[in-house]
Amino acid sequence: MNIRHLSIAAALAALIACSTGAGAVSCSMPVPQKQAGTPGSDRIPIGQLPDIDADAVLAHTKTLSSDEFEGRAPGTKGEELTVAYLVDQFKKIGLKPGNTDGTYIQKVPLVGITPTPAPLVFTKGSQRQTLAWKNDVVAWTKHVADQAEIKDSEIVFVGYGVVAPEFNWDDYKGQDVKGKTLVMLVNDPPVPDPSNPEELDPKTFGGKAMTYYGRWTYKYEIGAQKGAAAVLLIHETGPAGYGFNVVQGKTGEQFDLVTPDKNMSRAAIEGWITLDSGRKLLKMGGQDFDALKKQAATRDFKPVPLGVSASMTIHNKLRTIDSQNVVAKLEGRDAARKDEYVVYTAHWDHFGIGAPVNGVNGDRIYHGAKDNAIGTAGLLEIARAFTKLPMPPRRSILFVAVTAEEQGLLGSQYYSVTPIYPLAKTVANINMDGLNVHGRTKDVTLIGYGASDLDDYVRDAAGEQGRVIRPDAEPEKGFYYRSDHFNFAKQGVPALDPDEGVDFVGRPPDYGKKVRDDYTEHDYHQPSDKVKPDWDLSGAREDLRLFFAVGYRVAQADKFPEWKPGNEFRAKREEMLKK
Repeated sequence: MNIRHLSIAAALAALIACSTGAGAVSCSMPVPQKQAGTPGSDRIPIGQLPDIDADAVLAHTKTLSSDEFEGRAPGTKGEELTVAYLVDQFKKIGLKPGNTDGTYIQKVPLVGITPTPAPLVFTKGSQRQTLAWKNDVVAWTKHVADQAEIKDSEIVFVGYGVVAPEFNWDDYKGQDVKGKTLVMLVNDPPVPDPSNPEELDPKTFGGKAMTYYGRWTYKYEIGAQKGAAAVLLIHETGPAGYGFNVVQGKTGEQFDLVTPDKNMSRAAIEGWITLDSGRKLLKMGGQDFDALKKQAATRDFKPVPLGVSASMTIHNKLRTIDSQNVVAKLEGRDAARKDEYVVYTAHWDHFGIGAPVNGVNGDRIYHGAKDNAIGTAGLLEIARAFTKLPMPPRRSILFVAVTAEEQGLLGSQYYSVTPIYPLAKTVANINMDGLNVHGRTKDVTLIGYGASDLDDYVRDAAGEQGRVIRPDAEPEKGFYYRSDHFNFAKQGVPALDPDEGVDFVGRPPDYGKKVRDDYTEHDYHQPSDKVKPDWDLSGAREDLRLFFAVGYRVAQADKFPEWKPGNEFRAKREEMLKK
């Protein structure tokens, strides 16, 4: 689980203000609750579908987060135990092996790369700027090699580094940057609204909401496509959505997928530099940071060679492992539709056993009960609910427990680029990363609300539960791009990223904020993320019934769900379905 759960703070604040009458906050529901049914879907009422066993969810969660499973890190005894448990449960449920080779396993080749600390040096004539490892620069290489190097590489500032034809946007303007070091800004270009310059243009890069073009992962990908030797992002806390201290967490071993070219098509060096270092670099190049940033928010921006060169050598320690996605299948009943798939995902991995210095009260095991043993438990019990239907749905259902989410969504990425079943026949992905453990809510949050028709399915099913849907309160932070569903979306498959609600039944308005703040402060990515005595899974049960109903109805529907007009993944999907 990433830090997306922190994005609910704004929604909670609005809910509290609404209840207390504080501030000029609108107290209307944040999303219109349309009553029209989802066209072509099976309209069996949600209350008549098989139930979810909350006690079983809790039992799975306790097992997966127990000391015995050692924190479920990839490549450890914890992985072996976890995979064996999941395979055994899928067999007991009665699901078929999900891999076409007759097994429940999709091997995921990973490489662990640990960089040796190294400085980054900028030079221009007699001028020299040395950036200290971790304090000023956090860098790495994806190359599966003993070292990666840039030497006297020409630096070019490329604004936001975006190529977005649908917005008539190209920050490169045809300039050849092959072999050069690209320096760019994070997030989307903040284009002012022509009718109100104080706001962002909602028709360009989603306005306030971040698109994939704003994500740091995109920046490195486009740099590689352009043949760059290195890609460096200037960090700013607001646009990034987190402080530089979060970036500093990437100075140790990082896992990545092992590609056929050993990732040599990536830039040799990728990384971040602090805002202060970025300002000094541009000043060395005779430029002003604020002026260039303002210019970069226009379509007229052109790359700016700085006349500065960069040098850095990173030495690596390498290790390779075969991790595992666990895949099970419920075959659809319709001969014409059973080769089409609804895919449920949840990541089974966590951080394993930490060094003694990282222990909390002597506990070194990162149990990951909420992150994401409970999501994996929910995956198992949704699978069980599907087997209790009077007959299977028209389409097939695939249940994928993915590895290495905590290492950068790697298990889901591997499935999305080497799918067992064609993505053109994959109608939707529903992802579960954490579940509500504090009781029922009157609402459910949809990260990236408005992305696809899947939101309409959730709206209708939630309405049958007497609940409403709530959008992500901070879309500018791009939380939609930070969990396993994103790898499906990136390839064009409509993907749903639900999160728990914030308006708890029978609780004061600030209850949701209190329990979230407590988890964030004490348990998030800590050994203390364990099953607690006060957990109440009535809300998790209700959410899982909702996710089950959505997947079932999509599997029954006459047509595929689609991306909404203007979504950045729509063109990819349309191109895929034409083939």
